[in-house]
Amino acid sequence: MTRTPTRIIAVFTGNRAEYGLQYPILKAIQAHPGLDYRLIVSGAHLDPDFGRTRDEIAADGFDIHAEVKIDMAADDLGAATANAIGSGVQSMAAALSRLKPDLLVVYADRFEGFAAVIAGTQMNIPTAHIEGGDITEGGALDDSVRHAMTKLAHLHFTTNQQASNRVLAMGEEDWRVHTVGFPAIDLIAAGNYAKQADLVGRYGLNPAKPLVVFTQHSVTQEAEQAASQIRPALAALGALADDGVQVIVTYPNNDSGARAIVAEIDRFGVSAGPLVQVHPSLGRANYHGLLALARDPAWRVCCAGNSSSGIKETPAFGCPTVNIGTRQQGRLRAENVIDAGYEADDIEGAIRRCLFDADFRAVSAAYENPYGVGDAGVKVAEVLAGVPLGQALIRKRMTLQGEARDGWYR
Repeated sequence: MTRTPTRIIAVFTGNRAEYGLQYPILKAIQAHPGLDYRLIVSGAHLDPDFGRTRDEIAADGFDIHAEVKIDMAADDLGAATANAIGSGVQSMAAALSRLKPDLLVVYADRFEGFAAVIAGTQMNIPTAHIEGGDITEGGALDDSVRHAMTKLAHLHFTTNQQASNRVLAMGEEDWRVHTVGFPAIDLIAAGNYAKQADLVGRYGLNPAKPLVVFTQHSVTQEAEQAASQIRPALAALGALADDGVQVIVTYPNNDSGARAIVAEIDRFGVSAGPLVQVHPSLGRANYHGLLALARDPAWRVCCAGNSSSGIKETPAFGCPTVNIGTRQQGRLRAENVIDAGYEADDIEGAIRRCLFDADFRAVSAAYENPYGVGDAGVKVAEVLAGVPLGQALIRKRMTLQGEARDGWYR
């Protein structure tokens, strides 16, 4: 009996949040008898200023097959990301030439992933894109980059049906589009996160005091405002800490403007009281574990900031969330999310509602997550193992004919 050759799947990851979402896919690829992975680690994973999270990947038991350095200048907000994409394309091309994968998997909408998709598709490597079709209209480049990645990629794994509909509306063939749900829900459904007793010991938490978990990234099209946009949030957190609320703050992703945010956070951490902690990175298991405390009625927990995790992951824990500013504008969300502007009073009031409004906390705990039930990784692996390779996959066809009826495009 002839054995089917194992397919080599290259998986690219460029930052801690992205890796946390890819973890279930990597585990499913690792477990599939017809697949083997080649993990390419890049971006903030290799940067000690942002936690050097490649060490967390190794601690999870994954082999790292390539480290792709992407240079991100700290002092040039205008050209930094463009230059980083250019260096990333070159470095990725070298890594892919060496690894020779059958398929490449890239996540979401960040500049590191954009560089990876450009390199892979230009090298005629079938490329799968996770989380296409989403919308974030909030002044970041996410939408433009994400949709560009969709048009370059050959397979699409979306987190919800609305996103699939948008990918199809871009002219993608329906056999290429798979609605699999949000991969992070796989880990949450499996209870794969740090437990309460470990977290209490690790972070010195007091169950009798409310807890806020905070992450705020820069808005890439407003990078010059990054510092001024986070100061009101930090002021609100300081006022809450003075009132007995525990606060855990993490660093942002390494987007343009991130170092200005880190500087503000570090200053805040030095001056804030004993109830405030600052960590470059919590790691996926600890972060999810902290959000999971919201399931225990003895705890009052709020997630705050502008991370997509506050929109897509917190509903699975029933954790109330404050979404600050415009970064996640337009994204599908559950009813556990309160939107706030950049004013300190607005932010503080929204967090207090999450912590102390019993009715809102009840709504948050009961709402169904619109991002799936927890089987995305297995679904992705099955498609990667079964999709026919060859020119039919590489040669993309535009399904929209561009017909005009009564002078209007249909």
